[in-house]
Amino acid sequence: MKLRAQQQSPSFLTILQYIVLGSAVLYFGKPLFVPLSFALLISCILYPVCIWLEKHGFKQMTAIILSLLLVLILVTAIVLLFVQQLISFSNEWSALQEKLIQTYDSFSLWITREFEVSREKQLEWLRNAISQSGFNAVSFIQKTLSTGAVSLVLFILIPVYVVLILYHRDRWVEVIFRMFPNHGKTRIRAILHLSIKSYYNFIKGMLLVYLIVGLLNSLGLYLLSVPHPVLFGFTASILTFIPYVGIIIASLLPITISWVTYNSIWYPLGVIAIFTFVQYLEANVIFPLAVSSRLKINTLVTLASIIAGGILWGVAGLILFIPFLGIFKMIADRTPGLQTWALFLGGEASEVKPNGE
Repeated sequence: MKLRAQQQSPSFLTILQYIVLGSAVLYFGKPLFVPLSFALLISCILYPVCIWLEKHGFKQMTAIILSLLLVLILVTAIVLLFVQQLISFSNEWSALQEKLIQTYDSFSLWITREFEVSREKQLEWLRNAISQSGFNAVSFIQKTLSTGAVSLVLFILIPVYVVLILYHRDRWVEVIFRMFPNHGKTRIRAILHLSIKSYYNFIKGMLLVYLIVGLLNSLGLYLLSVPHPVLFGFTASILTFIPYVGIIIASLLPITISWVTYNSIWYPLGVIAIFTFVQYLEANVIFPLAVSSRLKINTLVTLASIIAGGILWGVAGLILFIPFLGIFKMIADRTPGLQTWALFLGGEASEVKPNGE
């Protein structure tokens, strides 16, 4: 019996080989896996909506198209809001640029006075820093156009994948049954149902959290008279999906804008105070109330998965790896053979019946 258990336990070298092989597959398969991953997550969100519509007399394809249109309308509205805010921000860029130049001149004079470094020397350092950073306007435009073309392709592919996944959902479930014949259809179906339901409720709660946090951020910045409070407020809200680091990145621009606009240290401190207070409310009040089943994942594992996602899939990896990690955590909590992974990911390993039935 002990020998059998030892044979079933994979060695560290075997696990490392799986990790390296899996990372290579994910990295080189990025053009295929990224749109499929987005489509899979969107399908999990739309599945309960499709079931509800089908129960109320809609045909399967009609229910899928209606639920997908609802998501597209919501995403389009959010994008248009941000575009409108960015256009308004760009219209004021010339005035802001003058203030930035004035601030830079004052800062440069202070460096010259305090450290006896000439303006010419400072400009030379600045030019060297820009050249060493590899910034090039032509390459930047090329990358922007390339990213836009890829985004357009994804915008077309992802809805098609979503329709196909939802339309053939029974077939995909049957494939999973045949891939894991020893686990029992009842257990697999229960895990799939609970994972989709939990993830759907989690996403609903998170959208409500982002909306409330964005409104509170925007209201605070508006009362502080910071320019473009909606843009900065909702950007900070969305970036909170990156633990600790996201809110710091999101606060840099409004802090800079408020300092340049009013030439006072109190406004940047006010921005910091607003974001800190809203983050405290989000962690202790808003999140527990809005999200009934929080995905309790270890912070270290979360940050590591974000970094790994950025390395393997870029920005898409930053967005996708966390929800997939959460889904794997929910599956591991309910699968006897994955209890060690459930414990590693941060929660308490839940008790699962031996037969899983």
